[in-house]
Amino acid sequence: MSSDRISQELDQARQSGPLRDIIVPPCPELLVALKAATVTADPDMAAIDRIAGADVAMSAALIRQANSPLYALEHPVHAVGQALTVIGLKPAVELLMGFLIRRALPTHSPVLAHFWENSARRALACEHIGTRLYSLEPGLAHSFGLFCHVGIPVMMQGVRGYASTLAEALARKDRTFTQTENANHRTDHAVVGAIVAKTWHLPRDVAVAIRLHHDFTCLADATFTDTVRSLVALGLIADQLVNRHEGVAESREWGLHSQACMDHLEVTDDEIELWVDELHPQFTAVTLG
Repeated sequence: MSSDRISQELDQARQSGPLRDIIVPPCPELLVALKAATVTADPDMAAIDRIAGADVAMSAALIRQANSPLYALEHPVHAVGQALTVIGLKPAVELLMGFLIRRALPTHSPVLAHFWENSARRALACEHIGTRLYSLEPGLAHSFGLFCHVGIPVMMQGVRGYASTLAEALARKDRTFTQTENANHRTDHAVVGAIVAKTWHLPRDVAVAIRLHHDFTCLADATFTDTVRSLVALGLIADQLVNRHEGVAESREWGLHSQACMDHLEVTDDEIELWVDELHPQFTAVTLG
């Protein structure tokens, strides 16, 4: 199976390839605890409350989200427990997950000033699309969207000269983002992101889809699972939804591969226009300051 080949490639890159010296931070203990508290159909609410209250900044993020215009509260909340009630379990857990990932993978470059806002919106868009696809679990889609580009901050921290490569990759129109990364460093953020996902024990399909999220030839490769191919396809659509919200021009990949992704998921232009409108309140509510 092609996913086995991807897994072997990641192991080889980590052990003897250009990434053997790169530092992949361990999965945060609080994130491990959060996953354990939510792994069953009956989540441990007391544990989630303790995790949310374990960090002042994380508590503040929850309370700030609950008091955002998205929920239109008559009276603001001031406690973590109240915020969890307002936001709801699933969105609160996703917010906590995003916070813990940001804490583990800090970004200090001006080029990455809005990196996590984009990641949060991409994750929301992936999950939104996932709820419309009967064959895909929305939580899996959210994890894929959130982790999709985590290789970028890891490379920024651990690969010499990557800041210049990132600026170059964003500017060039004659080749893809990952082609520029590979030309300069013999690897790219898709490989690194997949290694992070594998190291942090994310579902295998998520790690494989992260590895392939710029390789749209996989859509026609039935040796990959339906889940992997669907995640890759919805990832490009999610990026387009985020770009539309932020007023960013269409990406080169959207121009080249949008129809293949839409055909794979049986999505229409009208649905994309509808999703732009449906996601606007959630996208606007993303504030990570």
